[in-house]
Amino acid sequence: MARHLDDKTMVLALPEYAGPARRLADRLGVDCSEVQVHHFPDGESSVRLPPRLPARVIVCQSLDRPNAKLVELILTAATAQRLGAGHLTLVAPYLCYMRQDKAFHEGESVSQRIIGRVLARWFDALITVDPHLHRVHRLDQAVPVDPAIALHATAPMARFLSGRVDNPLLLGPDEESEQWVAAIAARDHLDWRVARKRRFGDHEVSIELPEGPYQGRHIVLVDDVASTGRTLEAAVDLLAPHAPASLSILVTHALFVEGAQARLQQKGVSAIWSTDAVIHATNVIPLDGLIAGALAHV
Repeated sequence: MARHLDDKTMVLALPEYAGPARRLADRLGVDCSEVQVHHFPDGESSVRLPPRLPARVIVCQSLDRPNAKLVELILTAATAQRLGAGHLTLVAPYLCYMRQDKAFHEGESVSQRIIGRVLARWFDALITVDPHLHRVHRLDQAVPVDPAIALHATAPMARFLSGRVDNPLLLGPDEESEQWVAAIAARDHLDWRVARKRRFGDHEVSIELPEGPYQGRHIVLVDDVASTGRTLEAAVDLLAPHAPASLSILVTHALFVEGAQARLQQKGVSAIWSTDAVIHATNVIPLDGLIAGALAHV
């Protein structure tokens, strides 16, 4: 059932995230309009919004592959303010530039702080899903708006998995994944383990599997982000000698760059399931219900 907000609210959808944005608007019971984006031959963009906007506008754009999207997002926010929007909420299920929260080398930018302040300049509130935070543990420290809401996709992911795989063993490929693995396993009291990871660069990792009953089991690898897929791939390589009954992947943010999905499937991964936090062919878990619940508190 839709959560009906007042008629002074509209959802604005950037084109790449229009499908989930429309589902969110339907659930909220408000109008949805797609931002028209024009790309000029020189690579610049222009945006066009409805000529009249209500007081409250919810802008939906997931910020994977973010550089061009950030420019178009700022153009949208600035134009919405000019057209009468008094309160702008950004719904960005994938939030970019969150990893770089300190300068590791002299002269290096701290991109989390910079991009966070840019977003805070144009938006009054933020809703995202499982942001990739490290030393900064509160979202409002990265993006200084109030409220800054970080949702967890584990509940809809656990509901999706329930009954889909016979007696699965959930495995997190690294220590950071433990929070998601444990939460998803808790719903149906599933068996779970977490591996240890050492990273040597953007494309090189090593994995150490914990002791576990892997042989003949249906194993589901669980993670928040699948980017190059190297961590998941290393886990799959170590699991293969145990002859599991099947290997599947359940992930919140399906980036799968540099042919990661194909490599994993070639290594025997039979199913890849993801939320629609990032638009991808593996999307099977919509998050509009989760996000709509949070919008009721903005």
